[in-house]
Amino acid sequence: MQSSDGDLNKQTIILPNAGTGETGVRRNAVYPELLEVFKPELNTIYDIFYHGYKLSKNQQCMGVRPILDPLTRQRANYYEWETYEQVNQRITWFGSGLLDFFKNDLQYTRLEQIPLGIWAVNRPEWHVSELACSAYSMYIVALYDTLGPDTVEYVINHAELETVVCTKDHVVDLLKLREKIPQLKAIVCVDPFLNIEEERAMKGWAAEKGVQIVQFSELEERGKKNPLPHNYAKRDDLACLMYTSGTTGMPKGAMLTHGNLIAAVSGSMQANATLTTDVELCYLPLAHIYGRIVDLVILCGGGSLGFFSGSVDTLMEDMMILKPTTFPAVPRLLNRIYAKLAQLANEPGAKASLLRWAIDTKLKNLKEGRGYEHPILDRLLFKKINQKVLGGNVRYIISGSAPIGVDVLQFLRVVFSCDIREGYGATETAAVSCMTMHSDSRAGHIGRPAGCNEIKLVDVPEMNYLSTDKPYPRGEICIRGYNVIKGYFKNEEKTREAFDEDGWYHSGDVGMIDERGALIIIDRKKNIFKLAQGEYIAPEKIENIYAKHPIVAQFYLHGDSYHHALVGIMVPDPEGLNDLVKAKLPNLAGASYQELCNNKQVTKAVHDLLTQVGKKAGLRGFEFAKAIRLVTDPFTIENGLLTPTLKVKRPEARKYYEKEIDELYQELGSATDNTSKL
Repeated sequence: MQSSDGDLNKQTIILPNAGTGETGVRRNAVYPELLEVFKPELNTIYDIFYHGYKLSKNQQCMGVRPILDPLTRQRANYYEWETYEQVNQRITWFGSGLLDFFKNDLQYTRLEQIPLGIWAVNRPEWHVSELACSAYSMYIVALYDTLGPDTVEYVINHAELETVVCTKDHVVDLLKLREKIPQLKAIVCVDPFLNIEEERAMKGWAAEKGVQIVQFSELEERGKKNPLPHNYAKRDDLACLMYTSGTTGMPKGAMLTHGNLIAAVSGSMQANATLTTDVELCYLPLAHIYGRIVDLVILCGGGSLGFFSGSVDTLMEDMMILKPTTFPAVPRLLNRIYAKLAQLANEPGAKASLLRWAIDTKLKNLKEGRGYEHPILDRLLFKKINQKVLGGNVRYIISGSAPIGVDVLQFLRVVFSCDIREGYGATETAAVSCMTMHSDSRAGHIGRPAGCNEIKLVDVPEMNYLSTDKPYPRGEICIRGYNVIKGYFKNEEKTREAFDEDGWYHSGDVGMIDERGALIIIDRKKNIFKLAQGEYIAPEKIENIYAKHPIVAQFYLHGDSYHHALVGIMVPDPEGLNDLVKAKLPNLAGASYQELCNNKQVTKAVHDLLTQVGKKAGLRGFEFAKAIRLVTDPFTIENGLLTPTLKVKRPEARKYYEKEIDELYQELGSATDNTSKL
């Protein structure tokens, strides 16, 4: 079958001369020669922006919902936009003002390759700062908005940061940490002070700490009065230090060059063309590579970025006002949307019955290769769902950062009637490695390599995954290309662990290549563990299966080599929990959420339900959670249990719920051995 971007049945080509214990190198069939850049004039990420500028000079570029009341933070129900021309001016003004500040206030003698920290929630100033550094040969260090003080201290000291751009709340955080970050010299505050008294108090406190505070707008005014010609970086120069948000240990500083980012944008645009009319809701953390790359792709194509209001609580409100055309997402968010829509389809009554029939009809069409659109059902039902959930204009969704379930992906394709792709990448590959093709009706795979990189599979004999396996080769996914970083900042040991001498990045993911040349992730070398009898467990796979049921808001699965069974910590969805109680335990109807979570009968009913979910999904006996504890407090970035891309931080969760986990194993006792098989 021929797709608009190649043959679905021949997605990769194989280079000859495979090494021992590995497959032949695979490349994108459309780009057998690796794609370094899709336009030769692109050398920096500022050039990426400027490419979009030339397409959409006087069109909207970046927009926000303006704050109507600085005290209540109430926002308008519309977006206020700056054009590409206006944003380009701000880049020059801020870059010029920053250099003036470095030279005259901080007395710097060297004005190139200076690191600038950015510690803020997504907002136009984030990209203005990044692009100004690119235009004036500096680089940024990205800090997650929700980082705790220990990690902030580590990153600032490790990256040798002397200046940080941040929001007003983080000004306070930095001043509190001042004694632990002695090299900090200046803070650029992106928020205006409420009044002159607040400004004097804040600057006075900073002066006592030996730190200068300057406002972002002040630097723009300096640069406006004395704009400097751009002094561009080189393609091989450092563009960003991005500290990985990994689920274990202190973060590593991935050294991303301009060339890495340009290659990733080139590979992304080759896989999916961006339109000048595209609008994206910018809500994925910009300190994470996934959020950065999707934004750079939109800017490169001359599209528009509408920034979310800073809270996930108002995300859907932002969607309804902005009405984006593209929607980058993570599986945890899509799982929640799926659970709510699936619950709606399973309700009693004629409307739900019609919806179920329509979904089944479209799923059958999709399975038979007839696409996700239907001329009658879309008009009758599904465009209305797209409008109510996504704003009505979304034509394209990309899911990344973790695998998404086959049933979830196919369900959302037909319900939203739009192109939904799955992407695969890492910080070390500038977010891009593989992506599914347009018009590919299959799910459960991650498609072909991006045009900018190549892949191969390497044997994992300890897990019995071999490149000689039949019918399909299996092994650890390794990636090499123009988008792959050279290593980690000041960390040769971790660099040697992740990158071999030939430049291959060893991902830790285990993959399989099917008959079409598409890559399928089947396991994980990292984040897996053994139970006492030697069974390997991939916890994220099991958590995702449970999370697809609407009663599950969040789930953490625990196991180790000292125990024979798995146990789980679950945050129930309040509505889903109430529905279960009404159906199974009507005598408890009316009890509070807290009371229900503490009730053993309710816990058993939830556990029985999850067991049925696991059986339906085909879990093996040892993969079931044999005991669970219901908790009311959600896993959040703020309490340290989630990464900014909403993955569970496993060591932190184990420590946080140590008491509950120990109690669960005590409850299982000798019964663990007797129930290891269902």
